[in-house]
Amino acid sequence: MVEVQGFPTLYFFQELMAKGYRDHFKIPSNYHHLNGISSSEYVEKLREIIVGDCSPENVILLEIEPHKQTTQIDFLGTAHHLGIKVVCISELITEGKNVFYLNRQGLKVQVHRIYNRVIFDELFKRDDLQRQFDFTKEYDVEWIGHPNWFFRISKFTMPLINSPYVPPCHFLHQLEKYPEDLENYVLKPLFSFAGSGVLINVTKQDLDAVEDRENYILQKKVAYAPAIKTPTGPAKCEIRMLMIWEKGEKKARVVNNLVRISKGEMVGVRYNKDKDWVGASVGFFED
Repeated sequence: MVEVQGFPTLYFFQELMAKGYRDHFKIPSNYHHLNGISSSEYVEKLREIIVGDCSPENVILLEIEPHKQTTQIDFLGTAHHLGIKVVCISELITEGKNVFYLNRQGLKVQVHRIYNRVIFDELFKRDDLQRQFDFTKEYDVEWIGHPNWFFRISKFTMPLINSPYVPPCHFLHQLEKYPEDLENYVLKPLFSFAGSGVLINVTKQDLDAVEDRENYILQKKVAYAPAIKTPTGPAKCEIRMLMIWEKGEKKARVVNNLVRISKGEMVGVRYNKDKDWVGASVGFFED
């Protein structure tokens, strides 16, 4: 396990892609989502978690200019399956602790639940985006999931996990001395997305130059095997396990997966400086 992320991912895009595979390829009927749940059960479980006992019109998927995001197809899939509204943070209206958006008729609709997809390091850069809604204020809404999960269940947890399946990780500010084999480590900012700010080839000078050291981890590199054959040569991959945490349950459970494929030095980023090809696929599992 190279990373933990308490933030929603492509739950509905993966479902759409799985359906597309079944439409065009001969996928055996006994291949399905993880834990043996069917597609209809998978969607219904997400409905229970995201919409719950609310009316769909009072539940929104919140993003920054969602129509410009590369993940828009997932937002459209979410809206299609759940009937909820996809809303830009700039469109929200606040009145005290109450939050509203305008429907197609121009009428105010109160928001009871927010399925949060706003990435904070992107929001910090958008001073041009006029908005009433403020993440630092308390509102009368229920979060799916809470914005704090982005910080608490993240790379921040990696140095706290001692397991043979987790590469050694260290908070940079807690290191008394650097590892002698720095070429086998990668420097990662704690709270960034899609590989932003990650330094693969680390030197002592790089580490010395970091000022906010408490916001970085030094993690031992994982050697990805180029095990997937493609028409232009072998590629590497990582598997992201998609989990849900149902209300009242003591722990989360895995319901789906996402396979990310790359020929670059890093795996699982949207882009890198060399414009290496990055792709994604879905996995099926046999009974």
